Amino acid sequence: MTQPEIPYVKVHFRMEAEDDWPPVSVESLWAVDLGDGTVRLDNVPWFVRGVACGDVVVTEADEEGVRWGGEVVRRSESCTVRLIVLRDGGSGAARQSVINAFRELGADGEGIERFGMVALDIPPTADLAKVWRLLRHGVDREWWHMEEGAITEQWRAVSAG
Repeated sequence: MTQPEIPYVKVHFRMEAEDDWPPVSVESLWAVDLGDGTVRLDNVPWFVRGVACGDVVVTEADEEGVRWGGEVVRRSESCTVRLIVLRDGGSGAARQSVINAFRELGADGEGIERFGMVALDIPPTADLAKVWRLLRHGVDREWWHMEEGAITEQWRAVSAG
């Protein structure tokens, strides 16, 4: 028996720049259409704040059919953390070594060459304490700059301690 094709759609989010960051005014994310005006985000946001992979968001189509992301109606409990990799100028090898290190702790990530970035998807099943320690270690050693894009209460508890 074959499975029906997953109804993937692009959902767009408007961005507000602060000190010339982020460098885009709109980011589009892949999502699974849930058929009721909501979608489940299916990739890690590079720039959008307040959403994580797996979150369910309301969408609204404009007159051209472009779907725009709105309110989060169900959180995935995953965190989004972004890194600007400084080691080796943010090379592909440096970005991949960062992804590999976090993958060992239960997090996943993607790299993007243009900004020397890694976007991490940190599910609640990851070892949050170890992920936090590695993130702080890398910041302290100036291996990367870090931004918390979307965090959970679990994450706040770990990072405060």
